[in-house]
Amino acid sequence: MLVNIIVGLAAVIIGAAAGYLILRYVINGRYKESLAEAERQAEVIKEKKLLEVKEKFLNKKADLEKEVQQRNQKIAQIEGKLKQRENSLNGRHDELSRRKQELDRQQSRLDQHHAALEQQKQALVKKEEELSRLQSKEREKLEELSGLSAEEAKNRLIKSMEDEARTEAQSLINEMIDDAKMTANKEAKKIIIQSMQRVASETAIENSVTVFHIDNDEVKGRIIGREGRNIRALEAATGVEIVVDDTPEAIVISAFDPVRREIARLALHQLIADGRIHPARIEEVVSKVRHQVEEEIVETGKRTAIDLGIHGLHPELIRIIGKMKYRSSYGQNLLMHARETANLCAVMAAELGLNTKKAKRAGLLHDIGKVPDEEVETPHAIYGGRLAEKYKEKPEICNAIAAHHDEVEMETLIAPIVQICDAISGARPGARREIAEAYVKRLNDLESIAASYPGVTKTYAIQAGRELRVIVGADQIGDAQLEGLSADIARRIQDEMTYPGQVKITVIRETRSVSIAK
Repeated sequence: MLVNIIVGLAAVIIGAAAGYLILRYVINGRYKESLAEAERQAEVIKEKKLLEVKEKFLNKKADLEKEVQQRNQKIAQIEGKLKQRENSLNGRHDELSRRKQELDRQQSRLDQHHAALEQQKQALVKKEEELSRLQSKEREKLEELSGLSAEEAKNRLIKSMEDEARTEAQSLINEMIDDAKMTANKEAKKIIIQSMQRVASETAIENSVTVFHIDNDEVKGRIIGREGRNIRALEAATGVEIVVDDTPEAIVISAFDPVRREIARLALHQLIADGRIHPARIEEVVSKVRHQVEEEIVETGKRTAIDLGIHGLHPELIRIIGKMKYRSSYGQNLLMHARETANLCAVMAAELGLNTKKAKRAGLLHDIGKVPDEEVETPHAIYGGRLAEKYKEKPEICNAIAAHHDEVEMETLIAPIVQICDAISGARPGARREIAEAYVKRLNDLESIAASYPGVTKTYAIQAGRELRVIVGADQIGDAQLEGLSADIARRIQDEMTYPGQVKITVIRETRSVSIAK
């Protein structure tokens, strides 16, 4: 039993020793393998790191070479610039040397010239002395020959020079007057243009008929009345002609007096709104409306005077101004024309340094003679001057009103201003309406006058007859003849025709060369 135990222990010990030896052998083998693998990996890492270091070194070397190359290029550029500057400086130095030599030569010439001038000056002094001596001898001979002393001869010479100076002075004065006229013409045009630009007024065209709109055609029968008694009563009360025809939902009120048309329109409106239409009611409504229109006229006159800043007008003049709202001249509303003229007068007077309030007052009142309460034979300008004088307006205002159509003599500078501004307001495009036949005839006359000249091929009247374009043949009329032709046409139009404003004549000559490529 003991032997077995001993054998077992020995076996265990031997097995443990053998296992230890085997384990040690295995561990040593693995250790060597791990060490070899580590050495191999270390060698790989070493080679990799060496490659990375070499790559970085090469990159750095390339960067350094590139930087060195750039610096070399910059150095080369700088050297080139320095060479250019050196060459430039050398050139400037040569130029300065050349200029210095030139200046030295010029200085030498100036010195020679100065010496020559000194010699000439000395010679001139000698000649002056000789001339003075000769003049003294000549004076003595002249005194002996003429029997006049030097004082008497001097007086006669002075008188002759005075006459010559007067002639030259008169010629100079005439030139200055002509220049002043030309300058005044330019300044006048400038002032007129500035006045027109600074005053804007809407165009108002009046008609001689008023269309009264109704809701339905049944009202027409009520307006006509039994056997036409209502319409006859209305026409008798208002003084207008009422046309009731087949025009749908419309009645035409015809009269050359806008006040009467307005009274008839308002009366019809009130009668239709009230529904009671018979002769007695018509007369009552017309009387009431007439009173309302009179009040509106006075209110319009007051409002116009306030808007323009004009004070102290007589009540009757205010009423006349209000009546202008219902009057027209060649289709242009008279009140709008008077307001525009007043504003133009104020602007123009301010440009000329005159009293703007008086000019505006005269411009507003210049056409009061066109709205008389009774028929008169007197021209409206003279009649308006008389009305202004009657209602205690100042003499310069009265003269400006009466003289704005040259029917009386102008006494102050306000009168021509009113005349000019009246023409500007009436002649601007669109201000007044012309009869179509007369308008077309005027355009045809313009074109016919221009077409009558030899060499003219085409004529065109444009801008409402305010410009005439004339086209001439290039083979018949030369450039030198254009100005004379336009002046001749303008002179003939001015002599033979009547027109508002002015007509611009433009003559066009054109040479064309046409070739065809086949």
